[in-house]
Amino acid sequence: MLERLLALEAFSYLLVFSRLGAAMMLMPGIGEAFIPARVRLLVALTVTAIMFPVVEPLLPKTPDAFIAVLLLVLGEVTVGIFIGSVARVLATALTTTGTIIAFLTGFANATLFNPMIQDQGALTSVFLSLLGTLLIFVTGLHHLLFVALMDSYTMFVPGAGLPFDNFSEAMSRLVAGSFKLGVQLAAPFIVVVTLFYISLGILARLMPQFQVFFVGLPLQIMLGLIIMIVSISAIMMWYLDYFATGMSGFIKPR
Repeated sequence: MLERLLALEAFSYLLVFSRLGAAMMLMPGIGEAFIPARVRLLVALTVTAIMFPVVEPLLPKTPDAFIAVLLLVLGEVTVGIFIGSVARVLATALTTTGTIIAFLTGFANATLFNPMIQDQGALTSVFLSLLGTLLIFVTGLHHLLFVALMDSYTMFVPGAGLPFDNFSEAMSRLVAGSFKLGVQLAAPFIVVVTLFYISLGILARLMPQFQVFFVGLPLQIMLGLIIMIVSISAIMMWYLDYFATGMSGFIKPR
């Protein structure tokens, strides 16, 4: 009897770990490649041990057939990947903003490894991405990730059918909204740099012998840095509000 109970508890724990582990594999700040795999595994196991007593009443009974068990685990992994992907897409808005800023301010050729997208990125893109991840943890918004995972058990009941059509529609809207926010956050740079280019064009027409690009590039970089200093606080506050709103969709009202 004891062995039977232990097997049931182990399966229930594995079921919870399947969803939480898959989500934290993609979450910003926790699922980054530069974090050792053992650390990520330890965090996932710890969070699973904390949430397991809360969500255990919502778990289905252990099926007898192996195929049913496999489908149940795959369903939980799918839900976890979806929630983790939502958090990851929300975080990529700053990557888009930084890339646009880099092209407008002359930093496009200054590239670094961006851990948020696991690829080379512009200097401003890496800076904004790391700053956004830091502020998520400093302001406590990472708690929304764990609350969303816990409340997802009432939204996506384990063992029930998964709304794949809603998953694809929500993800497409989220990607479009993230790109839209990235452009909106870079709007001050787009406006000012466009006016700067127009001024350089007028100057080149008035003084053809004047080396416009020789003088304009340093001014363009300096102007971009000034705009960054002035607008960085508003950009990050807007982004944090967007991140909190995006993750609150999985949280039930209290």
